[in-house]
Amino acid sequence: MLTKRLIPCLDVKDGRVVKGEQFVNLKDQGDPVEMAKAYNKAGADELVFLDITATKEKREIMKEIVLKTAEVLFIPFTVGGGITDISDFRSLIAAGADKISINSAAVRNPELITKAAKRFGSQAVVVAIDGRRKSQGGWEVLISGGTVETGLDLMDWAKEAEERGAGEILLTSMDRDGSRDGYDLEMLKEINHNVSIPVIASGGAGKPEHLYEAFKEGRADAALAASIWHQDIYSIAQCKEYLADRGIPVRPIKEGNSDYDS
Repeated sequence: MLTKRLIPCLDVKDGRVVKGEQFVNLKDQGDPVEMAKAYNKAGADELVFLDITATKEKREIMKEIVLKTAEVLFIPFTVGGGITDISDFRSLIAAGADKISINSAAVRNPELITKAAKRFGSQAVVVAIDGRRKSQGGWEVLISGGTVETGLDLMDWAKEAEERGAGEILLTSMDRDGSRDGYDLEMLKEINHNVSIPVIASGGAGKPEHLYEAFKEGRADAALAASIWHQDIYSIAQCKEYLADRGIPVRPIKEGNSDYDS
């Protein structure tokens, strides 16, 4: 049985890790390189780095920070934000990224998914989808940090992303982001009925029980979180122990990585 992954997310703005709610009211959390180093040691399975204002500001991602972060990591590293074409994939992979996450660019130019998958392999292409519930039911895809409505149905878009070669979907509930009320389990279950590629749950983690629910009820392959780990509310070790005790397969933390245990 494949192990379930715990993935801290570093939302980066102006070179610093920040966290807010629905991408607003952002508060400084620390230096991305130092935080990456700590998560690597703490037993995280992967790390996601998102330059959250690059697309809105129409600029390239901060490659120098990506390079410095990659240098301290020994776990898979996903990078996203401000990516518009194949050359961005190439330069970020050269800087040390293992996977590239695309969101707004994929919606605006779906062919980018196809080209990237052919050039770098599906395993390197993560399509990030930000969804918000519609009053008439279902979920709509949002882009540009959750600020622009697209009219796209989330499930239709997820299926197209898979068909075009995406290797993984990073699914964020904009309704739950930063709330610590738990993931949108209905959305997770629905997307897993529609696609066969791995799905990363994002938006709403507040305690280990929420991670368990995402895996058990939502059938997520991985759970992404930020504030509960950034602010030391729980450690990666505590979460893995909680999950393992309840039968969720997780990668054990090696001895010597116990600085964040309690």
